[in-house]
Amino acid sequence: MTDRQGEDAFLAAYDPRAFEPIAVTVDVVALTLRQGALHVLLVRRGGRPYEGAWALPGGFVQAGRESLDQAAARELAEETGLDAARGLGRVHLEQLGSYGRPDRDPRMHVVSVAYLAFAPDLPEARAGSDAAAAEWVPVEAVASQGNPDAATARPMEQDRPAGIHGGGSGRRSGEAPGGDGDGQGAGPGVGSDAGRGAGLAFDHGTILAEGLDRARAKIEYTPLATAFLGEEFTVTELRSVYEAVWGRTLHAGNFHRKVLSVPGFVESTGTTAGRGGSRGGPRARLYRAGDARLLHPALLRPDREDSVR
Repeated sequence: MTDRQGEDAFLAAYDPRAFEPIAVTVDVVALTLRQGALHVLLVRRGGRPYEGAWALPGGFVQAGRESLDQAAARELAEETGLDAARGLGRVHLEQLGSYGRPDRDPRMHVVSVAYLAFAPDLPEARAGSDAAAAEWVPVEAVASQGNPDAATARPMEQDRPAGIHGGGSGRRSGEAPGGDGDGQGAGPGVGSDAGRGAGLAFDHGTILAEGLDRARAKIEYTPLATAFLGEEFTVTELRSVYEAVWGRTLHAGNFHRKVLSVPGFVESTGTTAGRGGSRGGPRARLYRAGDARLLHPALLRPDREDSVR
């Protein structure tokens, strides 16, 4: 028997039922800037488990038909309406980590591979096929467990049948974001244990917190902050990204000097903004992302900058 025949015979006799079943999902931490504030995409689950709870968008990987990256892109497209023809290619999408605690999903052992996504001007959220609603929620409101209704418009409600979505699903019509099923209570919280009715569904509070940590750290040493902006931008607009992601006010002059001192971070377009600043004066210069893959020297967060001095 040749090696090829032996391999074929082994595969023909192989029984995957000899092993305990395990499922794989993807969950997406999708971030964008809206009205100058950092927002995260949340959906309210339309079916059990955690029916009515807020969650990250996601779902089961279609076994044998798609890769992890394809599954994450599909789930993001479903909740945003983006596709290859409508801007999905401009979304930065990277793998964040894997989460496989045996009890993270009450149905069975489900391993989630989480992704981090961000892009400028992402469209209004829309509930997917197994979600009751979807909404862009200010990260600050989620972190403080406040009610995001005060800061955002109502989501698009949809009457849909309950699904068996493995990642995030939407909310029931008429419920306010942050409700506990009866329209009352605090909003979804970051970092809380994923218990029924507490914080985000599953362990999505942990995933969101770690996604935010990744985003905050990554814009220190890579040019990915430019992914939150259009093709052309001012240094002031770039600073607003750092301030929104880091949650800190930055000194305008120091930031401008640091950005222009990093080789390949940004490059001048040779043009200026359409109008001057709010206080008058010359029009701001426009820049585009440069060709640097890493920032050297890095733009450290103020607290980290103080610690290394």
